[in-house]
Amino acid sequence: MSDEWKAPTSPSANEAHDGKEDARSWKLLEKTLLAGIQEQRRSRRWGIFFKILTFTYLFGALLLFTPLMDFDKSASTSGSHTALVEIEGMIAAKEPASADNIVTSLRKAFEDTNTKGVILRINSPGGSPVQSGYVYDEIRRLRAEKPNIKVYAVITDLGASGAYYIASAADQIYADKASLVGSIGVTAAGFGFVGTMEKLGVDRRTYTSGEHKSFLDPFQPQKAEETQFWQGVLDTTHRQFIASVKQGRGDRLKDKEHPELFSGLVWTGEQAVALGLVDALGSSSHVAREVIGEKNIVDYTVQESPFDRFSKKLGASVAERIAMWAGFTGPTLR
Repeated sequence: MSDEWKAPTSPSANEAHDGKEDARSWKLLEKTLLAGIQEQRRSRRWGIFFKILTFTYLFGALLLFTPLMDFDKSASTSGSHTALVEIEGMIAAKEPASADNIVTSLRKAFEDTNTKGVILRINSPGGSPVQSGYVYDEIRRLRAEKPNIKVYAVITDLGASGAYYIASAADQIYADKASLVGSIGVTAAGFGFVGTMEKLGVDRRTYTSGEHKSFLDPFQPQKAEETQFWQGVLDTTHRQFIASVKQGRGDRLKDKEHPELFSGLVWTGEQAVALGLVDALGSSSHVAREVIGEKNIVDYTVQESPFDRFSKKLGASVAERIAMWAGFTGPTLR
């Protein structure tokens, strides 16, 4: 016979095979059900997390926006008052203490017929001589235009360099006995990486169309004539600074007896009075009450929009939390 003979399959073998298939199917079904349950739990956890996050965000926004809804502190104020303009932080374009912001604030203060005097409350290390010069010139212009409105600079913690440049345009300067005042000088600093480049074997290739176009390149050696030229630029700026301070302060400066006034040094407010850098000691409230004669102070400082302030505060808060989670707590005083 050509056909091969096949042994008949026993009923018990078929039943065992079917049992294995059923067990495999149940295990697959069990895994599928468990995976579905786990996915539901995961989705539920993420849903709770995002709900908490949204609630926290909205609650934080409410807390931050509540004190920020005063778009213009001076808009609803009427009656006789002392105008206040803050100069806080670095004096530079795009900063809160930019010439545009300070000049805008000053003009609003002078335009108000109820303004009896203007206080420049200064706490700044200085900054751009250009921005400081703009403010200096505008103060003198406004004073000449409305001589009945006096301008008083009040230095709190620090009034140095470009900040003192601005202060010298005021009618009088006040400070606290421990304030730091002065730094009548000009600086420009950088780094030189020529030796580092040589050690690393890196070749610097610069292409310019002017002989001295790259004279400030930190990756190229300094040239004596270029260093001398740059020093001349700084000296010219320094002379302009000195001339403006002398014009603003006049005979009150004791520069003949103390030529170090223009050396870039700083003094305490108490020392600055003796040197003629400051007229007297006193705070903003003291000047408003005792000098101007109007204790009601209205802030004319240009304010950031509520959204900008909220964004900055939120960003700072998030960055702080991230730093804490990452373990970067920063130095502390002990």
